[in-house]
Amino acid sequence: MQDYIEQRVLEISNYILETGATVRQVAKVFGVSKSTVHKDVTERLPYINRYIAREVRAILEKNKAERHLRGGEATRRKYMAIEKSQT
Repeated sequence: MQDYIEQRVLEISNYILETGATVRQVAKVFGVSKSTVHKDVTERLPYINRYIAREVRAILEKNKAERHLRGGEATRRKYMAIEKSQT
């Protein structure tokens, strides 16, 4: 694995551990695709550090379990904004 990829994997994993961010949020912050973030933390990270990989996986599983709630909240905010702009 090339050094810059390994460095990115570690930076992404540390960011997820510190913030509990979703894959989409991480991709936006680091300027990479969601697929890249997912591949980094699920395939590459276990080769670098298994302990961190387990912690990151737990956070991603929690985010996945809660995503239906975030989606509903985003939709609610969208329609609240539309209502306010029409009044």
